[in-house]
Amino acid sequence: MGHFTVVIPTYNEAKNLPTLSAELWALPIPNLKILIVDDASPDGTGEIAQELASRQPNRISVIHRTGKLGLGSAYITGFKKALESGAEAVAQMDADFSHSPSYLPNFIENLEQADVVFGSRYVKGGQLDEHWGIGRVFLSWFGNAYARAILGLRVLDTTGGYRLWRRDTLIGMPLDRIRSNGYVFQVEMALVAQRLGYRILEMPIYFKERRIGTSKMTLRIQIEAAVRVWQLLLLYRNLKPAQRQSGG
Repeated sequence: MGHFTVVIPTYNEAKNLPTLSAELWALPIPNLKILIVDDASPDGTGEIAQELASRQPNRISVIHRTGKLGLGSAYITGFKKALESGAEAVAQMDADFSHSPSYLPNFIENLEQADVVFGSRYVKGGQLDEHWGIGRVFLSWFGNAYARAILGLRVLDTTGGYRLWRRDTLIGMPLDRIRSNGYVFQVEMALVAQRLGYRILEMPIYFKERRIGTSKMTLRIQIEAAVRVWQLLLLYRNLKPAQRQSGG
């Protein structure tokens, strides 16, 4: 496998970024590159990322965006950049350590038998942080059950953001059609991958509460997700494997 890129969107993750990059580079993964997509974080995340890039220009790069443009568009921007740079596989993960870097080597190993690997909190062996309150656990469970029921999704963790994509899978996805921005972006990507007939493998992860900083989840994002799921049902109702994109 050629080089491997981890795309990490950031907004106010200055305290996490140096440690996260060090942990990623400590993994037994040759040619691991990091791509930070920063949404003009007021806490200086972009500057810290740029400083890391100046010290390790072949291992980390930064896309500085002009404002808080959203998670979904950050990932699409990062995916396109990673593909342009020749990445053979592209991972997506949060910057807050809720996704442990330690799972990545196993994801890569299992990508041999799948088109995309999803880190899953809901398959056997997966787990949510035990410090989550019952209300938050229910919301997470309900959000997944709601999306799965309406869209006919077979994956158990539709909203998780820890995933590893084959290059050819991302090339085959109609990335320019993906419009969701909150965590429903993850639902949209899962739906499109399933409709296009890609093999999705879920692997168990322990989803840990963020180490530093505050959650980006808001009521507005949750409402957007509930409405957006119905829009996705209409938008992709006719999508078939024959409509995979070509190129690259």
